[in-house]
Amino acid sequence: MRTTLTRLPRTALAAVLALVCALLGAQHPAHAATPAGGTLALAGSHRLSWQSPTYANGSVPDPAHCPPQAQDPGGLTCDRFDLTVDVPASYWQGNPDGGVPVAITWQDPTNDFDLYIYDSAGHEVAESAGSTDPEATVIPAASGTYHVVVVPYAVTNGSYTGTANIPTSTTVGAVTGFSHADDGSYQLRAGAAAARIDFTGDDVFRLQLAPDGTFTDPAGREMVQHPPATVRTTRQFDAGDYYGIATKDLTLRAYKNPLRFALYRADNRTVVWQETQGLTWTDDAVQQTLARGAQEQFYGAGEQNGSFSHRDRTVHVANSFDWNEGGYNNSQPFYLSSNGYGVFRNTFAPGVYSFGDPVRTSAQERRFDGYFMASPGGPDLKSVIGEYTDLVGKPFMPPVYGLEPGDSDCYLHNANRGERHTLDALKVADGYTSHQTPLGWMLVNDGYGCGYENLQQTGQGLRDHQMQLGLWTSTGLPNQGEEVKAGVRVRKLDVGWVGPGYQFALDGCQQAYDGIEQNSDARGFVWLPVSWAGAQRCGVLWSGDQTGSYDYVRWQIPTYAGATMSGIAYDTGDVGGIFGNDPKVETRDLQWKTFVPTVMTMDGWATGDKQPWASGEPYTSINNKYLQLKERLLPYLYTLAAQAHTSGVGAVRPLALEYPNDPATWGDTAKYEFLSGDSFLVAPVYDSSDTRNGIYLPAGTWVDYWTGRTYQGPTTVNGYHAPLDTLPLFVRAGAVVPMWPQGTLSWQTRDTGRLDYDVYAQGDSQFTLYEDDGTTRAYQQGASATQRVTVHATGHGHGSTELTVGPSVGDYTGKPAARSYEFTVHTGAAPAQVLLDGRPLAAGAWSWDQAAGVVHVTTPPISTGTGFTLHLPGAGALAG
Repeated sequence: MRTTLTRLPRTALAAVLALVCALLGAQHPAHAATPAGGTLALAGSHRLSWQSPTYANGSVPDPAHCPPQAQDPGGLTCDRFDLTVDVPASYWQGNPDGGVPVAITWQDPTNDFDLYIYDSAGHEVAESAGSTDPEATVIPAASGTYHVVVVPYAVTNGSYTGTANIPTSTTVGAVTGFSHADDGSYQLRAGAAAARIDFTGDDVFRLQLAPDGTFTDPAGREMVQHPPATVRTTRQFDAGDYYGIATKDLTLRAYKNPLRFALYRADNRTVVWQETQGLTWTDDAVQQTLARGAQEQFYGAGEQNGSFSHRDRTVHVANSFDWNEGGYNNSQPFYLSSNGYGVFRNTFAPGVYSFGDPVRTSAQERRFDGYFMASPGGPDLKSVIGEYTDLVGKPFMPPVYGLEPGDSDCYLHNANRGERHTLDALKVADGYTSHQTPLGWMLVNDGYGCGYENLQQTGQGLRDHQMQLGLWTSTGLPNQGEEVKAGVRVRKLDVGWVGPGYQFALDGCQQAYDGIEQNSDARGFVWLPVSWAGAQRCGVLWSGDQTGSYDYVRWQIPTYAGATMSGIAYDTGDVGGIFGNDPKVETRDLQWKTFVPTVMTMDGWATGDKQPWASGEPYTSINNKYLQLKERLLPYLYTLAAQAHTSGVGAVRPLALEYPNDPATWGDTAKYEFLSGDSFLVAPVYDSSDTRNGIYLPAGTWVDYWTGRTYQGPTTVNGYHAPLDTLPLFVRAGAVVPMWPQGTLSWQTRDTGRLDYDVYAQGDSQFTLYEDDGTTRAYQQGASATQRVTVHATGHGHGSTELTVGPSVGDYTGKPAARSYEFTVHTGAAPAQVLLDGRPLAAGAWSWDQAAGVVHVTTPPISTGTGFTLHLPGAGALAG
């Protein structure tokens, strides 16, 4: 949230576009720039430049604050330049830049100009609005007339020079040399150009190309903090028209004339990917061109707002402040293919990935540096995500309170709420407690003129409510040590500080994360709105400032699921947006975010507060229903967090990740639903209707969480009745879901002497629960425990179900010595009896709910160091 000069997208987009059209519509010559305009043409000038006037004191936040051109003919407020590109759009198809590069450069680094480009209809086509010199962007597929608007964002006695050019491209030529070094690396020469290949494992290699023959590594160890060593176990061979480099799993071919790469499986016959032309470069970009398979699908590229699957789409990988659908503020230079491979471009340069036929991926730097990884044996998307996060870092292990809901507001000097004080946050905490609404943490400032006071007292008051204290910042962390020692355990970073993105944002994330850990025994817990590859190891990625609407609910669904395909385990947005007040939208949004690990409500910036009880009934009761369910599900979600910390695969998953061979999961059919782990299928309602259509259920048996009705997939459910209090929610038959007892409102006050399991009996299945102390870093030294539950269900309807609960293996501070268990076992029929380790349980210890088809079983306290078996003779598997 920005409350002063802002780079945030315009919250009233229609009004801004109208203003821009007015700004451009008069079509008067731009008198400020010298010259006022220019033309780039294939048959004419390939490069041009212009000079701005000097701005004595420029402080314009964005083009919406520029006066119309007719009112600013001298460019005294904003500068303008008309650029005509006399180039057919088809010219750009094979060009690494993909369009016309435009840049503005200023001399004084304390100044800051921002660059915006519009087409002749007034639509924005490119921007660069960070704080770096130069600001640079590309007009994609440039052809026609464009209007360049330069905003003096923070300028004192400064000017800029603008440049634009038609880049010409060069494709690598024939191989003129091939060598194998003692360290295991390979080099190929192709005239002046050089390529280097380093296999770092049987399934991962790094490919670099230097057009001038000199290798550079500007990214250093920023993203790949621990670069893997080159292995020396590869073998090489000369196959005539290509050189081969082989491991036990892969063979990389380097064709000789021209130099072109192709990756095969170990048999050297099964193609993983292959270039259709050699690497191609311009002065400021390099492009790789790959053949596309007939059914090949593409995922990744970080957080891509509104999408998870990219076949036939072009996605941008760059810093962005467009928080809405189509934005990419948390993008990452990585993609993966259903062919079982992934590509990580080891760069901080912006990129454009076009997943047409052929596939063209480019980055705005004159070097190629990519790690290629392939799942061993055959396509396996989870394996590729794991290999990627082996490089850039696994998702961090959050504290358990980080998986509880958060609340954010500005208390001290809030212009929207009148004069308040930081301690007033405790009144809101009282509200959560009195309404029995779970909450794990609170941000009590906003960093934009809303500071804090009485920090220690506020922190203690929140801890008395079983909540943690958080702060956000727009200016850096100058007092981090003192603040953490005062009790701060949550950090939110904002664009006022980390807005430049790329390495700057990544460094800020790591600094905030490390600051918590270096000044306390707690785990780092950081949120940020712009990031880059590697941020998954230190932060929750937050999609930015939006206005709550049903459309906002809709496009956020594939956004979070798609982010998981880049190893991002924690991606989220504000419940109901930061702006706008619609209690129905907020309730619908909160429902499905129950199954998103991290979630926050932003109060204080809309016309009314957004706490879950703020709009009264029926919203208070419905919101509590879901927040209390989320609290009960924390053993499940926390286990998924532990799995993500080791595997790289987060909880919020597109169906394609678990059902990759089902074409219905690849694109729009399953776009607006997701899996939470592999047990829950969530199909949010994203309009004002009480009916949800088009719910796709993949192969297997699925159980309606609320009614117990079963569905046999693959099938599509239409007409699902979903009144405001009902989230369409299905559970996979075979699921074993650990839960805390009914009535749990906080991880700190839960009954540690009891654990529940919700079991959907069908065939053979299992779940391994993960537990630790929830807050400290002792787990890094092995202070944790796991408990494996297996289920064996035979017959459909009548039959037999057996549950084996293993001992809790391991130890941690606070581990209970014993606990009782309550099982809700969904079966096909009532059991004749229930046996605990072969002995019948008393009638009062179990019951059968005929209407729900559920057996309820309660055990006496059992040592956590001891396993046991429950046998339900007569109760067979769910119908399937």
